[in-house]
Formats: sequence, structure tokens, C-alpha cells
Amino acid sequence: MSNREKVALVTGAARGIGEAIARKLGALGHPVVVADVLGEREAVAEAIRAAGGEARAIPLDVADEAAVMGLPGALGDWWGRLGILVNNAGISPKGPDGKARPIREMPAEEWRRVLAVNLTGAFLVSQACLPPLRARRWGRIIMLTSQAARAKSQIAGAHYTAAKSGLMGFARSLAAELGPDGITVNSIAPGRIDTPMARGTTEGANAAFAANIPLGRLGTPEDVAEVATFLASEAAGYLTGATIDVGGGSYMP
Repeated sequence: MSNREKVALVTGAARGIGEAIARKLGALGHPVVVADVLGEREAVAEAIRAAGGEARAIPLDVADEAAVMGLPGALGDWWGRLGILVNNAGISPKGPDGKARPIREMPAEEWRRVLAVNLTGAFLVSQACLPPLRARRWGRIIMLTSQAARAKSQIAGAHYTAAKSGLMGFARSLAAELGPDGITVNSIAPGRIDTPMARGTTEGANAAFAANIPLGRLGTPEDVAEVATFLASEAAGYLTGATIDVGGGSYMP
């Protein structure tokens, strides 16, 4: 199959890492579905089209089961050509001081919302997308987890860490289940990446983080997009159940 026959659905694609992945996939010839709750999704889709690619923008709250079940209708004639799913949508709430709330002060509703978006959302979208992937006996599912799932986080809250850790476990289970269908499932664990989410923390936190990274800088969304597009390609056909760390050496297992 050519890339044009492999539609890519990217959640949380209106900005940051999701936007970079959507743009890169579009540049490689994949029709891209830019899915997000944020209105900037339309601008991302337009940018992909302006660069010569194919793109459609759809509103999607991954934690809304009814909305996720509506994906076949939202994708329309692209549904049968779905080949790539990038589960990138995620949130990382902070307190009024720009720091993650300690567990003892964390509202239960905030905990539930983070797990609903960051973990359950990936489950719902993955489950919904299985029929076209299995029918074609080819597919790529990519989970955007986090270095926070690999080691103690200096910045992320317990809910974010728990959700991203769960996402890695879910990816491994899904990889084992879908291997016979020709579908690979892999995770990317970014370190500190210069995104709008990362900029929402306290002043100086990112500089302090960068000072301890062997490569001496924060990552860019494009750094992550390069790895994501490799995992989406034919070249990664014998790689499944893996987690690739993209953190400039800040985490070395």
C-alpha cells in the first residue's frame, strides 16, 4: 500500500507534539485526520493542505465514549483506509502556582479527568479503530506516553504519571493481542519537550531540567515526530510492544 492508502488519525493534534506528528505524516503523503477539542485543529489541517497534503479536522474529546463511537461517521469515506492511529491526546493539570498538586491535595475529580483523557481515552479510541485495521491486516498504533512513566518525575503530577505508566502497559497488551492481525503497537516516551504544555510550569523549571540533559537542551515536537513517523512506516514492521525514549539522554535505563 502507498502512504496515500494509509489514513492517519492523530488525537490531540491541534498543537505541540500531536501537531508536529500530523504535519510530518501529511508531508509523507498520508491523509491525516487532525482530531482535537481545540479549535486550532482547523489551522493545522489547513497547513497540511497548503503544503500539498490531505487533511481533515474533526472535534474529538477522547474521554467522551459517544464521540469516539462516532469516529466511523466522522471519518466518512476515509474510515476504510485507516492505517495509523497516534494516541497523543493528554492533559497535565497544575495548581495555581504552576506546580503539580501533591497527592494529599489532589481533587478526586482532577485525578479522574486525567486518567479519563490520558489512559481511558487511548483505550476507547484504539478499540473503536480496530475494525478497519484488522480488516486490512495492517496497522500501526502509537502511544505517546512519557518519561514520567519511566522514572520519578520532577514536574508531572501523580495522576499524569499513573496514566502514562498504565498507557505503556496497555500498549504491551494490545501489541500481543494484535500481532497476528499484522498490527504493531509501540510507545514513545518523550522527555521534556518544548510544547505549550511544558511552558505551563513554573519559571525556570525547564531551564533547570535542560541543565541535566546530556544533549543540553529540551526536545522539540519535531524530534518526537521523526520517531513517530518511523514507527508508522513499513521499516518498523518487526517492532512491536516497544517503548522508545526521546529525551536527549535524560533517562537511560
